[in-house]
Amino acid sequence: MKVGLIQQSNTADSQANINKLIANIRECASKGAQLVVLQELHNGLYFCQTENTQLFDSGEPIPGPSTGLFGTLAKELDIVLVLSLFEKRAAGVYHNTAVVIERDGTIAGKYRKMHIPDDPAYYEKFYFTPGDLGFHPIQTSLGKLGVLVCWDQWYPEAARLMALAGAELLIYPTAIGWESSDTDLEKARQQNAWQLVQQGHAVANGLNVIAVNRVGTEIDPSDQTNGIQFWGNSFVAGPQGEILAKASSDKEENLVIDIDLQRSEEVRRWWPFLRDRRIDAYGDLTKRLID
Repeated sequence: MKVGLIQQSNTADSQANINKLIANIRECASKGAQLVVLQELHNGLYFCQTENTQLFDSGEPIPGPSTGLFGTLAKELDIVLVLSLFEKRAAGVYHNTAVVIERDGTIAGKYRKMHIPDDPAYYEKFYFTPGDLGFHPIQTSLGKLGVLVCWDQWYPEAARLMALAGAELLIYPTAIGWESSDTDLEKARQQNAWQLVQQGHAVANGLNVIAVNRVGTEIDPSDQTNGIQFWGNSFVAGPQGEILAKASSDKEENLVIDIDLQRSEEVRRWWPFLRDRRIDAYGDLTKRLID
């Protein structure tokens, strides 16, 4: 499968962001991409740096304007497209939702972000209701896609459940970066941990992993922090954790790369972690802590 990753910077001009996305999607398709993955909340700024009720106005239904627009584009280009949207489900109920568009422009499925952070500059619990669709791969003409979102990427349980449900690769639309007051050493540790944990998911489950992050600096409208410098570094890891492609930390880039889904089968035969799991001994994983 040939996969396109779009690492983009955004501004407050949503239409300009969308126009740039469309151009980048077209470029990836022109290079042969069959699957194109966009970053988290790709239509606008990462608005969760503050708690502002007016920002709920940017939520949209699914199906809605974005799925219609990008669905038409996916059909034209004959690609599968992974979107990341601010879903308005009902009055007062909003989700951070990934949507997979099939090659015919229809919605193949969606995933609502399950793990919701609440940290300085990442006030997501104010905006997003935790997902309620569970960890289920989305069937497409290209295979079963295990789509998760950003904060989910730190949780081995989420990756494992997707793998157990038959995901053929793991996909993480992402918006993560540094708060500028962190030291250079701390920044390096954070970025390294982010990549390492996802490489671990690849190894533990014998699957390719695709992580697409945004790039650029976005100010904090409240001036309580120095804003977020998104660190880019979008990457693809193979089923043994090997880095197959990686973007820069500070540039907008489109990566198009071939991944071999059959290699997952080979690796799982060499390293049969799923075979050797002690499912009879894992009951305590459903507890918050073990006494």
